Amino acid sequence: MVLATENLALEGFDFFKLSDKLTDKQREFQMMIRQFVEAEVKPNINPYWERAEFPWPIVEKMKALPIWGGMMEDYGCAGLDALEVGLLAYELARGDGSVGTFYGVHSGLAMSSIGMLGSEEQRARWLPAMAKLEKIGAFGLTEPTNGSDAVNIRTTAKREGDYYILNGAKRWIGNASIADLLVVWARDDEGNLGGFVVENPSETEGMTIVDLQGKIGKRAVLNANITIENVRVPVENRLANVSSFRDAAVVLGMGRYGVAWEAVGVASAVFEMALKYAKEREQFGKPIAGFQLIQQKLVEMATEVSLMQLLAFRMGELAMQGYFDHAMFSMAKYNNARKARYVAQLGREILGGNGILIENHIARLMLDAEVIYTYEGTNEVNMLIVGRELTGLNAFV
Repeated sequence: MVLATENLALEGFDFFKLSDKLTDKQREFQMMIRQFVEAEVKPNINPYWERAEFPWPIVEKMKALPIWGGMMEDYGCAGLDALEVGLLAYELARGDGSVGTFYGVHSGLAMSSIGMLGSEEQRARWLPAMAKLEKIGAFGLTEPTNGSDAVNIRTTAKREGDYYILNGAKRWIGNASIADLLVVWARDDEGNLGGFVVENPSETEGMTIVDLQGKIGKRAVLNANITIENVRVPVENRLANVSSFRDAAVVLGMGRYGVAWEAVGVASAVFEMALKYAKEREQFGKPIAGFQLIQQKLVEMATEVSLMQLLAFRMGELAMQGYFDHAMFSMAKYNNARKARYVAQLGREILGGNGILIENHIARLMLDAEVIYTYEGTNEVNMLIVGRELTGLNAFV
C-alpha cells in the first residue's frame, strides 16, 4: 500500500480514509478551516507564542469564520453539527493550541454556558454579540485550591437585595483579562452552585485579574489569577438553569469532546511535519526516512494517530446521532491526550536538534500537548470517570 503524502499540508494524514465518510458540507467546512490555519495561523503564530502575547491580528481575521457558538443555531450562532465541531478543534490544533483554546473558552465554555444554562432573555441578551466576537467570553470555575475537585469550589455568592455579592478566587482562567463577559461559578447561601455573568470584569470594582507568567505551553493564550472581593452581580445575571455541579458538567463534558479532537490535531500535525522532514533531511548519503529506526518511529506515530482519528471520528458519529456520553468523552480525552504527548515526543526526536527550534513548530506543539494532557480533566480524573462507568463504584475519594 502506498501512503499518499505529496500534499499533506492540504489533504492531511488519513490512512483509513475517514474523510470519505464526510458529507460534502463537512468536507468543505474542514477545508475552509484548514486553509485559514495554513494561511493565517501557522505563518504568524510563532512570535506571539514566543513573547507570550495574545495574537489579536489572527483573532480579528477569525471573526469572519462561521464558527462562533458551535452547535447552537439561534442568536447568530454557527449551527455546526457535532462532527464539524470536532473537525474545527482538530484543524485549529494542527496550527496552534493557543488559538484553539481561545476559541474553546469563548465559544465552547462561555457561550455554551449561557446557551445551555441561561434563560431565553439571557441568551438573547448576550449571545448575539458573542457570536460576532464583539464581546469575548471567559469561564471561571477552577480555583487556587480546587482544580480537579471542582465540585467543592469555595467562591461564594451571597444574596443582598437585587444583587449577589461574590467573594473568592479563581485560577487558570482563559481569556479573563480580555473578556467582556466572565461566567463565575460560585455557591449561594443554600450551597447551590450558580453561574454568575460578570460584565466588563476588568473594570468591575473588587475584581483583580492578573495574567499568569512563565507558562511553557499555549503561551499565546492568556490565563489569569482572579481575586474576587465583594463583587456585585445583578440578580438577573445568574444563569437561570443551574442549581448543581451536574448542570455545569454538561458544559464540561462537551469541552472534553473538543479536547479529544484537539489532541488528534496536534498529533496529526506533528506526524505530517516529521514525515516530510525525514524524507527531505539527508544523512550518510540518503534521506533519514530510509533508515530502519526512523521508519520505526514513523510507523509508531502513524499508527497512534490513526487510532486517535478513528476514536474521535466514531465519537463524532455517535454525537451526530444524539448520543452524548460523558464517560465516552472522558475515555477519548484520556486516550488521545496521552497519545498526543507520545507522538509529539517522537516527532521531536526525528527532527533532532532542529526539533527544539520554534520555527519548526514541533517544539511548540509538543509543549501544547503537555497542556492538553492536564486541562479539561487531568489524565487521572478522566480515568476515574471511566472507571466509575465500568464498575458502578466511585473511586474519587
